[in-house]
Amino acid sequence: MFYLGTRCKYKYFLYKITFYSLFYNFLCSWTMIFDTMMEPCIRFVTKFVKILGLIFLSLFVVLTTSVVVIFYSCLLPIKIEESIYWTIYHLVFGHWLLLNIVFNYFKGSFTCPGYTKNDETITICKKCMMPKPLRAHHCRVCNRCVLKMDHHCPWLNNCVGFYNHRYFFMFCVYMLLGCVYVSVVAYPMFKRHYNIYWSQQLQPGRSYLSYHNIIMFEFLLCSTACLALLGMVIWHARLISCGETSIESHINRTERKKLEACGKVYKNPFDKGFINNWKILLGLNNKRSFWRHILLPSSHEPHGDGIHWTDDLDTSEVV
Repeated sequence: MFYLGTRCKYKYFLYKITFYSLFYNFLCSWTMIFDTMMEPCIRFVTKFVKILGLIFLSLFVVLTTSVVVIFYSCLLPIKIEESIYWTIYHLVFGHWLLLNIVFNYFKGSFTCPGYTKNDETITICKKCMMPKPLRAHHCRVCNRCVLKMDHHCPWLNNCVGFYNHRYFFMFCVYMLLGCVYVSVVAYPMFKRHYNIYWSQQLQPGRSYLSYHNIIMFEFLLCSTACLALLGMVIWHARLISCGETSIESHINRTERKKLEACGKVYKNPFDKGFINNWKILLGLNNKRSFWRHILLPSSHEPHGDGIHWTDDLDTSEVV
């Protein structure tokens, strides 16, 4: 009887441990529970973003092409009539901007951002179970761990990582300059055609010309894009100056708050100073120059390999 009772207790203990093991372990947290509950939604958004990337890519090509066509057919002929010097300026400056925009967008979209390799083991990614070096993060859309991942850009339909970060930022800068340039050129004509549009609208029996719509479309599209691009350029310029990516900025903010509560100061181990951070991002090493490799299209690779950071970056501990 004693043996039977002991055996029943042992069986009950095993069943109890088995039951608890299905729902609990000491590594569980509310964050992990929330991530597990949100997994179906994240999977749906991930598939949607893949489709959205192709739509955004096509939309960008269509809108940019329409802006260029309108500029050549409507705005440039008027500027040519003003002065031969202004004609030369617009042809040189406009084509320089267009060349850099197209080049950096193409390279940013079709350059591999850099993926992890099996022979470089720092930590193991919990999502794809692949080796994950420093500054690498898992992209749910690409389903890969990306070297020095900044974010997944739907406009590029590609991840922004180690090998195409410079192309992405330079595309944003040149696109901003291009939108400002077109807006400034188009504003006098926009103002004139806007007044014509309303004068024809107020006259019964008359309809406005589609030409007026084209001029207003050009100005409104470019001026609106200026605001969005300006915010994006300022945000990423601040991150580059601090030696951070978009993902690392959130991680560092959390670490900074934790250390402040302990009376300590957090030091970003990848921050090499304002000037050096920009040189690393732009790849201005090996006698490369700003005038040749930044102001003109260049396919040079960034400094380093995206895996080892100890040679170029200070890995000192938190003070």
